[in-house]
Amino acid sequence: MDLKTTNASPVLTDPAPINKSRLGIHSGLFPYSQSGPSFSSGILTTPRKKPGKLDDARSNGWLDAMKSSSPPSKKMLKDFNVEMASDDDIAYYSWMLKYPSAIKSSFEKIINHARNKKIVMFLDYDGTLSPIVDDPDRAFMSDEMRSTVRNVSTYFPTAIISGRSRDKVYELVGLAELYYAGSHGMDIMCPDRETMFADPSNRIKSTGKHGKELNLFQPAREFLPMIDEVFRTLVENTKDIKGTKVENHKFCASVHYRNVDEKSWSTIAQRVHNILKDYPRLRLTHGRKVLEVRPVINWNKGKAVEFLLDSLGLSNGEDVLPIYIGDDKTDEDAFKVLREGNRGYGILVSSVPKETKAFFSLRDTSEVKQFLKSLVRWKEQNALSMKKRSTK
Repeated sequence: MDLKTTNASPVLTDPAPINKSRLGIHSGLFPYSQSGPSFSSGILTTPRKKPGKLDDARSNGWLDAMKSSSPPSKKMLKDFNVEMASDDDIAYYSWMLKYPSAIKSSFEKIINHARNKKIVMFLDYDGTLSPIVDDPDRAFMSDEMRSTVRNVSTYFPTAIISGRSRDKVYELVGLAELYYAGSHGMDIMCPDRETMFADPSNRIKSTGKHGKELNLFQPAREFLPMIDEVFRTLVENTKDIKGTKVENHKFCASVHYRNVDEKSWSTIAQRVHNILKDYPRLRLTHGRKVLEVRPVINWNKGKAVEFLLDSLGLSNGEDVLPIYIGDDKTDEDAFKVLREGNRGYGILVSSVPKETKAFFSLRDTSEVKQFLKSLVRWKEQNALSMKKRSTK
């Protein structure tokens, strides 16, 4: 079966012409938001009937979006003079007045709100548990971070929600006691429990590498052949551009340009754009120096958070406090879900000011580790206090 269609353009949902906002923040820093039909009776959405004619990646703001999708490189930072760096520090600390540190100024507030509640932890991987590196295959979390996450999962249900494939992020984290959601939540290893949240036809039983039966939820299964075909086409059409890396994350494909000369970025954007003209059921988004191809379905990390909470039987309780830590635009969907109705706390990991739906911030992965350790220490002390009171 030919998966392609003609006479249609890809649905591009992320960028818009880059302008200065009235807040003085570059629009490329504003949170990602998914457009398209809202979620109702089904998960799959249909492509727009008449998508606009998108013949040039540059004219649609994609090149500008690519340039603004990541903090400055180390080389760029070295070129800053002392006065400029000082201004950056002032801007960051001013930003923190709105998004205070989750460890320095707001930890007490978080744990006070968590008293008598069940905390559920959701963690992104790249840029949250592991540093952003030039080669995505070498984005390893430290043994200390792994031990910290294991300790967190001892006290709180813990899930990793990543843009990587579920198998890959499981391999990188290596903790069987966690729940995993790969491909931006389109491939979830979930509790073996019935849920009314989503169509049960998308729940399947599978066998893992070690013979363990897995309970999976995959709302985009029908797109697998299409994603695989686009992945192969992307590899073929970008192999002549030095530094380009294309990855197949099973339910989405990504084109990394972190190691590509900036002069070639427009070429990458245009080639990816041209390929997707033949796939109107796929859309293009961007993260930190990566272009991502995904199915046009109403599903994202926020939906994955809702699904996992529901699967755990924790979706409607006032005694539940979900906490989500992430660093990228794709995490904004989860932050938004938790912000609505003050349902929980989103924590953005960023060393530069960004507009976000999160409540709090952490500067980098070392602060993420510090926050998680503090959470475990608080829980241990709380449990010890309760034990002492019970023995009196």
